[in-house]
Amino acid sequence: MVESSSTLQPSHPTTAPAQVKNLGWRVTLAGLGINLALGVLYSWSVVSGGVPDAWGWSQFHKNLPYSVACLIFSVVMVGAGRMQDRLGPRLVASLGGLLVGGGLILASFSTSPLGYVVGFGLLAGAGFGFGYASATPPAVKWFPPARTGLIAGLVVSGFGLASVYIAPLTQWLIGRFGLASAVLILGFAFLVIVTGLAQLLQPPPAGYVPPGTPARPLTAGPQRREDYRPREMLGTWQFYVLWFMFACGAGAGLMIIAIIVKLSKQFSQAAAADGVQWGFLLVAALAVGNGAGRIIAGMLSDRIGRKMTLLIAFVFQALMLVWLSQMTSGAATANFGLLAAVAAMIGANYGANLSLFPSVTKDFYGLKNFGVNYGLVFTAWGLGGFVLALVSGIVYDRTSSFQFAYYGSAALLVAAALVTLILKAPHHVEHELA
Repeated sequence: MVESSSTLQPSHPTTAPAQVKNLGWRVTLAGLGINLALGVLYSWSVVSGGVPDAWGWSQFHKNLPYSVACLIFSVVMVGAGRMQDRLGPRLVASLGGLLVGGGLILASFSTSPLGYVVGFGLLAGAGFGFGYASATPPAVKWFPPARTGLIAGLVVSGFGLASVYIAPLTQWLIGRFGLASAVLILGFAFLVIVTGLAQLLQPPPAGYVPPGTPARPLTAGPQRREDYRPREMLGTWQFYVLWFMFACGAGAGLMIIAIIVKLSKQFSQAAAADGVQWGFLLVAALAVGNGAGRIIAGMLSDRIGRKMTLLIAFVFQALMLVWLSQMTSGAATANFGLLAAVAAMIGANYGANLSLFPSVTKDFYGLKNFGVNYGLVFTAWGLGGFVLALVSGIVYDRTSSFQFAYYGSAALLVAAALVTLILKAPHHVEHELA
């Protein structure tokens, strides 16, 4: 894995692997653990489902803190990525833990949408950005290019899998202590967990080349640039194609994550309490798919390429949304098992985006400025989630249906799939002397 293209790499690593203790798996597992805590974002559907009727929140109000959190998460990723590149992952991830914990603690003292927008949306949303930006870069730097997809998938899988335990835990806490106390407890717990695991994040020393990295021949003449500065990346058309694709793929999945409990209640023929139980079971099904999809897509992309894997994910996700629209409209025979399977597949295809786009960003633009470069690409995730989650809430309040959001998202996914056909790596050359 080449750290810089401003100077030529010799045929052998500048730092012999035997001279540096490889901390790759320790850093990978620490990043995975941090994301398992930060994944409380994906359990917002359970939190919003626990909002008492006495608070008077509409569906728009229930979607708003989540939508704001997604937007702030993505915006903060840019600055957090730059800080991670310059100051290291420990400090930035620790800041993320403090913001997530503090934001949840603050929200626990409020009963208004504004209080949760500030606590969960703004503060915790910023904390998600700082923590998430610091987990993947130090891990992938310890491994050769052939394992980029796998390692990125493993680290980010924690964010998706988190709902498997956070959803039932949150549901139990709400039932046992009430919503306010449940959010307060989660805030203190994640503050300690994230800041603690942050101390294990450590990038390799400068010049380190992982074992298994193909040697770069020492030749003169034009050389393809491997490390792009942010401004150079923004000057390539590939960045805008990646941004559009990411917004479509992520937005469609985030919309379903925001409303999954609401969907479960549409299918429930039993008491309201059973609807809530179905809700967190669906959250868990979607979460398992979300986490597994990140790992599987990462491994698959290492074998068949990022472009082909993205194409498969986009097409399959569009088909799943159309199928879901038919289930909710009554045009197809639906049952809970089928809904859970569709939710898991939607989660898997959504999760694929979160391992594929960091891998593509690293492949196209290098590792030297990976934090800030991926932060810029990641703004697409936030805008896609913000727009589609809000639109779905607004349309539902007016029509009591999510059909418009389903078909609109499916159309965007088809467009993203078509765009993958023109995607190719940027070709920026430099003249270097041997």
